[in-house]
Amino acid sequence: QNSGGNQSGSKDRVTLKKEIGLLSACAIIIGNIIGSGIFISPKGVLDHAGSVGFSLIVWVLGGGICALGSLCYAELGVTIPKSGGDYSYVTEIFGGLVGFLLLWSAVLIMYPTTLAVIALTFSNYVLQPAFPDCLPPYIATRLLSTTCVLFLTWVNCSSVRWGTRIQDIFTVGKLLALVLIIIVGMIQIAKGHYDALDPQTAFEFIKDPSVGQIALAFLQASFAYSGWNFLNYVTEEVVEPRKNLPRAIYISIPLVTLVYTLTNIAYFSSMSPQELLESNAVAVTFGEKLLGVFSWVMPISVALSTFGGINGYLFTSSRLCFSGAREGHLPYLLAMIHLKSCTPIPALLVCCTATILILCIGDTHNLINYVSFINYLSYGVTIAGLLYYRWKKPKLVRPIKVNLLVPCSYLVFWAVLLGFSLYSEPVVCGMGLVIMLTGVPIYFIGVQWKNKPHCISITYLGQKLCYVVFPQDDPSEIQPLTEKSEL
Repeated sequence: QNSGGNQSGSKDRVTLKKEIGLLSACAIIIGNIIGSGIFISPKGVLDHAGSVGFSLIVWVLGGGICALGSLCYAELGVTIPKSGGDYSYVTEIFGGLVGFLLLWSAVLIMYPTTLAVIALTFSNYVLQPAFPDCLPPYIATRLLSTTCVLFLTWVNCSSVRWGTRIQDIFTVGKLLALVLIIIVGMIQIAKGHYDALDPQTAFEFIKDPSVGQIALAFLQASFAYSGWNFLNYVTEEVVEPRKNLPRAIYISIPLVTLVYTLTNIAYFSSMSPQELLESNAVAVTFGEKLLGVFSWVMPISVALSTFGGINGYLFTSSRLCFSGAREGHLPYLLAMIHLKSCTPIPALLVCCTATILILCIGDTHNLINYVSFINYLSYGVTIAGLLYYRWKKPKLVRPIKVNLLVPCSYLVFWAVLLGFSLYSEPVVCGMGLVIMLTGVPIYFIGVQWKNKPHCISITYLGQKLCYVVFPQDDPSEIQPLTEKSEL
């Protein structure tokens, strides 16, 4: 290659900018995990776990499972350093159909629904002080949620740096909100208010637990922990991804697990199990009981937390659309980036539109179970892919190579949990599978059918409207490392 030509061409290269350092990488993981889940899931976890003590065990084990999964994703992320996370890895390992099914379910339901739930949580907590004695009006919550999603879409379309800065700031804000809950809870415990946490009463079951109910408790917790793999969706925008990707994972997952567990302990320092189950806004109820005139701090803190969560999900889910389009699994327009700001504007607009449509449907809470099931299914398929890739390409250079016990332990737990979830909630899990399998005919019509008429005019019009072009990739950044035998 002509080095001089490369140098002159690099100045004009239109490509995704590498502006995500270690701090921003940690903020993306923490910011995506800590969204609405810690303010929604405690009720569901306690309800299915059946006792305070066992619900705390579920929270700790949930973090441990995420740690096992994240170690596997660290290996995959540095071995196949492409943006797109699960989708890119599964496509590389198992081929186009399996990858497309993950992409289809994620774009169709998983991320728009999660974004809609977080946006509704944001609007409910913002409007709650204005409607202290009743639920905020349906129209008001939808309008505020839509406004928030539109604003953050505009921010992310304008600049990668703005998007990451918002993520950094609001990640710190949401951690401070949870730290406030933890500190107030620890003060209550120091004063002797820990009846619900006493070992003799903590394991008194509200209802007889079953294996199926325990599996559902873990699924509820997994919704709160979802997002731990999101840094893998933006690998190509991380500075030195082979170093910073695993470092960010090692820092973020243990920190979130600790914060989640201590937050739930704090909740039980002032609320009985019955009070927590009856509350529709756990953090607000907690604040009203302990903070007195400063109880307004809680809804504001939760609103800040969910605002950052919306930004993080928009940032990363748009990169999934971008990666899918680059592989030819979505319209090529979605693989284009703005000529000056280098942001994937078409992909961001699709994510924004899908989220607003879900908001308009109405009831999103029934969709949370579908999302959790599809999420968990995709994690298992991806980590099974790691084992298959080890067998398929044993000589491939792997900067990180986890012990085989890590993916095997994760898959054993995953299989047990998924099996009992299918047994206890066959309709919910069946609907999740149906949503995913609807992508099969779409794949053969949209991807495999090569001679279909192309909508060139739509792509051209989209380019003109969004001022976007195809990015120029640096092959050294997105290709798997050379096999050892070729070094």
